[in-house]
Amino acid sequence: MWKKEKMTSLLCIAIISLTLAGSAYSQLMSSPPSPTVMVLAELGANVTLPCRLLAKDVLEFGSVGIRVKWTKVAEDEALNEDVLLSMGFHKKTFGSFADRVFLTEADNEDASITITDVATDDSGKYRCEIINGMFDFMEEITLDVQGGLNDGVVFPYSTSEGRYNLNFDNATQACLEQNATVATLDQLHQAWKGGLDWCNAGWLSDGTVYYPVTRARGPCGGNKGPGLISYGSRDKQKARFDVFCFASALKGRFYWLVQPDRLTFDEAVQACLDDGAEIAKVGHMYSAWKLEGYDRCDAGWLADGSVRYPISRPRKNCSPTDAAVRFIGFPDMMQKSYGVYCYKDE
Repeated sequence: MWKKEKMTSLLCIAIISLTLAGSAYSQLMSSPPSPTVMVLAELGANVTLPCRLLAKDVLEFGSVGIRVKWTKVAEDEALNEDVLLSMGFHKKTFGSFADRVFLTEADNEDASITITDVATDDSGKYRCEIINGMFDFMEEITLDVQGGLNDGVVFPYSTSEGRYNLNFDNATQACLEQNATVATLDQLHQAWKGGLDWCNAGWLSDGTVYYPVTRARGPCGGNKGPGLISYGSRDKQKARFDVFCFASALKGRFYWLVQPDRLTFDEAVQACLDDGAEIAKVGHMYSAWKLEGYDRCDAGWLADGSVRYPISRPRKNCSPTDAAVRFIGFPDMMQKSYGVYCYKDE
């Protein structure tokens, strides 16, 4: 019995010694992560995230059998995304990175990757890990994708026929008529990050249907939100929804036309023509409001027959809590209750 207990004790000591030695060796042979590098990229461009072994490490340990792993790091490590794994001639990309991420491989020390056609969702922290024999190297890089909505604005749109009356073709035409295009998922995501909260589902450019919720409540996101709530791909001919449009920055001047009297819709159209302009479209108003800070507390006709006004400085009686384009509705076009907003090319 004594011999057995002594053997067990010696075995435990040996295991502890090996563990401590292994830990010390691991600390010796692992390179601590270097300070995070920041890389900027334009939306839709290609970008390279740098990661290199030091030349001395290649000389000391050799370059045969190098394993490279790239990961997109989340705040919760359990939600990390695999990006790329390389082992010799075998390379694999994952998820949304499949077929658009490549190792640059400029030389034996290079483990950098190039991401093509970067999207807003690509922004974030990336981890590069290189295992070279017994040597382990790690580096972190932060990617900031710029562009997004700096040159435009996303807005929800429905026609005078009411909610959920547009198939995909009608939706596309509706945006075009308002000096806009159907928004992409990236553009809607960027708008949601900027605070867009809308409880009606709308078409996007790829034929999918979403709505953005920043405050989940009841039927608006419920236990699914906040976030972009997806209806998935829908039948472009039969399905009926609203649409999310994207309007670019203005190349002309959006303005309120001062008139002595209120106008019918036809009178509003003519008044802008008489001023050498056209009656403004909904996209014109959203661009002027969001990108130029246009602010006016007067309800006016727009080209689609709707009446709206843009508030960038919330105040009593004009949109007391939120900066927004306020929607009055589609009133009787013969009413003489409103002024008009015009747009003039420059």
